[in-house]
Amino acid sequence: MTRRPVRLTALTLTAAVALTLSACGGDDNPSEGKDKIAGANTGDSSLSPSPATSDPSAATRPKIDLPSDLSYKFEWPKTGDKDKDAVLADSEQSIKAVDLAIVNQDALDKAYLTYYEGEAAASTQEFIQAYVDENARVTGSYRYYDAVAQVRTKDTASLVYCEDQSRAYDMYLKPQKVIKTPVTKNSYVLYNTQLARTDKGIWVVQKMLSQRGSTKCQP
Repeated sequence: MTRRPVRLTALTLTAAVALTLSACGGDDNPSEGKDKIAGANTGDSSLSPSPATSDPSAATRPKIDLPSDLSYKFEWPKTGDKDKDAVLADSEQSIKAVDLAIVNQDALDKAYLTYYEGEAAASTQEFIQAYVDENARVTGSYRYYDAVAQVRTKDTASLVYCEDQSRAYDMYLKPQKVIKTPVTKNSYVLYNTQLARTDKGIWVVQKMLSQRGSTKCQP
């Protein structure tokens, strides 16, 4: 995992598991197609799942209580498939849980650790720590769309989706200052996640790749 020498809003974590900052990064301009989105539209199921519980709905999930200046719009309606809809529901919570850790300024916040394991957990911890080190957090509104969920085996799945960061920003805490960046093609990010269902029935992220400025996510 590497950090590019630019301001926080353009920080991109790139490794076997990659995450982009939740705020708009107008300065980050990777070449289109350079970062391969692993597992997208393929039969890749190289996860290490745990056995599923007989009653996944009984699993205890953490409460995600975020400040009023953060809002989310998930434009991925239910598919009618029980497992795919569970992947979508847990993925919504996993996204919010990372922002909760940033708001709490805690790189070991329990909520996000419910939804991330292995490589994804390690990379997410570093991602959150970058905000903690800068005494900053996210603010604004986020939109998620064009989600494609695939359940590959009983306990493995993938989710590819787009994120609109055009109205999302970083906010430094002391003194409080919101950093607003211009909307560019890099305000739109393509994500590919690989997930496994735990023995508690929760779909957790094990691997994640992102591509900022992807043509697939442009408005």
